[in-house]
Amino acid sequence: MLQTVPDGVLAAAVMDVDPANTAAMSVTYRIRQRFSYTYDGPAWQLVHRLVVVPPRRHGDQTLRAYHLAVSDPAATVTWERTVDGARAALVRLDTVPARLDFDVTVALARTAGAGPPQLPASALTGRRLLTPTPLTAPDATMIAAARTLAVPDPLETALRCCSWVYRRIEYAGGSTDVTTTAAQALAGGRGVCQDHAHVLLALCRAAGVPARYVSGHMIGESTSHAWAEVIVPEAAARALHGRAAGRDDVLTSSGVDAWTHGDEGANLDGAGACAVALDPCHDRLVDRRYVTVATGRDYKEVAPTSGSYCGPGRGTLTTRQRVDVIGVDDVPGVGEGTTPGAGLANGGIRQ
Repeated sequence: MLQTVPDGVLAAAVMDVDPANTAAMSVTYRIRQRFSYTYDGPAWQLVHRLVVVPPRRHGDQTLRAYHLAVSDPAATVTWERTVDGARAALVRLDTVPARLDFDVTVALARTAGAGPPQLPASALTGRRLLTPTPLTAPDATMIAAARTLAVPDPLETALRCCSWVYRRIEYAGGSTDVTTTAAQALAGGRGVCQDHAHVLLALCRAAGVPARYVSGHMIGESTSHAWAEVIVPEAAARALHGRAAGRDDVLTSSGVDAWTHGDEGANLDGAGACAVALDPCHDRLVDRRYVTVATGRDYKEVAPTSGSYCGPGRGTLTTRQRVDVIGVDDVPGVGEGTTPGAGLANGGIRQ
């Protein structure tokens, strides 16, 4: 069973390019993932959820093509959207085989100068991204830290919180699991990218800055990655975007078009909100080494793979993935050029 948006870009050759350093207007990426489940006994009535295909548009990122294949031809696949616009595939199967594979291929492009995701101004005060979830509930330490770190500028508050998390949680693969809360990770002082993101969410929300969890990938990594987006006034995001681009005024001809034709629901009069992405696992702003798959209030809302089935059989999951650059171009939105780039380096990335 497969769902597909046909596009030859899915078969493009890999390029040796560092997307963070290339000056190309457009960079195209290909994500390949396999989720393999084996069952040691009978299983039936499977309902499986995959959040592995990005939305059509997310800030400067545009979906080009996708392909989802399920190894059992009897499976049925339907699609739904989450509250934050993520694509979720629901796979149903009456009788589950001893092995079941989900193969995903996605191609997407990021365009320089397009700006971050835009949201309506109501996102700045709405309770959904300010209210803690069970995984992101702050403890007394985080509440006290949030009070200390908070300043009048919400973006500066978020940057201060990001650095605080980076200093206090050591990256240690396998030290936590998907049920670990922000408070537990902070108390232990060790965790993975998911824990860094959850603690940052807890801090920002406690400081009055709305924030959401991001599930995605980084170039050169063999597992998925997680970070956070903070929701700030559009003016703050514009200023940051301009500084990152090395100019005081971001509104060049291409910048104007990108900022005024942003994501659906944005306030196009310039008084809206924007999502600025921060990676507390590395204490930095997210750049073109990252690609976004989904956003939600925490990991549980956008877990890449989850589901349920009946029967005594125990399922075991193995995964593999690869994210590559397959095109660069000086023409905005094309993303299938052949401009050579610098040798790819992971920059000490952990995950």
